[in-house]
Amino acid sequence: MQTTPLRIGTRGSQLALAQAHEVRARLMAAHSLPEEAFEIVPIVTSGDRIQDRPLADIGGKGLFTQEIEEGLLSGSLDVAVHSSKDMPTVLPEGLDLTAFLPREDTRDAFIGRAAPSIEALPPGSKVGSSSLRRQALILRMRPDLSVVPFRGNVQSRMRKLDEGQVDGTILANAGLRRLGMTEVITDLMPSETFPPAPGQGAICVESRIGDPRIDALLQPIHHRETGLALACERAFLAALDGSCRTPIAGHAVVEGEKFHFKGLIITPDGRISHDIAIDGPAADAAVLGAKAGAAVREKAGTTFFESWN
Repeated sequence: MQTTPLRIGTRGSQLALAQAHEVRARLMAAHSLPEEAFEIVPIVTSGDRIQDRPLADIGGKGLFTQEIEEGLLSGSLDVAVHSSKDMPTVLPEGLDLTAFLPREDTRDAFIGRAAPSIEALPPGSKVGSSSLRRQALILRMRPDLSVVPFRGNVQSRMRKLDEGQVDGTILANAGLRRLGMTEVITDLMPSETFPPAPGQGAICVESRIGDPRIDALLQPIHHRETGLALACERAFLAALDGSCRTPIAGHAVVEGEKFHFKGLIITPDGRISHDIAIDGPAADAAVLGAKAGAAVREKAGTTFFESWN
């Protein structure tokens, strides 16, 4: 019988806490445990502290997980809850992504002030985004727009938008849904023309490898289809050396024993892109995701990467 609370590490933003609460609620339901059996531990990460520079300039997306993962490795935390798209493809030795919750809508949402959609923005309008993928896709659609760096949590980005720093911004629809903020959305971006980031919309749980007690707790809340889809997307990302310097999109859908994947790599200015689509057995999702990444890398050629890296 569990005597001490299970310590759940998370970033301290409203969205991160909402995701940790969802994991806790699912664990409570799966094991008939009271809320007191869990302790949510908010942690300020380096990525949260440093807001005045692009992630690519200060170490990449791993800055959102480093301090939390140190807690896992030291034993001060039992599990950690993350947005899957924030997770580097290489994890610290001894840690793994053990469970994925059922995935939310993967689309991006546009929130406009000068116009309700990117297509309707006047020429020269400013769109704020910290994501190189979103910046590149915006410029592919509208090369006449000005795309500016726009970091911060959902609430701070909304404040900057209301202050008029930009004419519009793009956030993940999944995050806005989890925060109950869908009323701010003025347009949803079609995934066919504005594909999502690998991992977008999926909450993952990270834990220590070889901890049977934690594995047993997490197993009932793991969503198989999401796990397979993310295995494919993360393998695609890894094959392309995905980082915050690389605009990459990828989305896998698993239905029963089959899956379909679409991936894309694009230059930051949105002018050149290479895409791929594959189908296959769900059990081979990770292997085929890696092959898809290798195929796109070969198609693009080394000059594609050298021209802007």
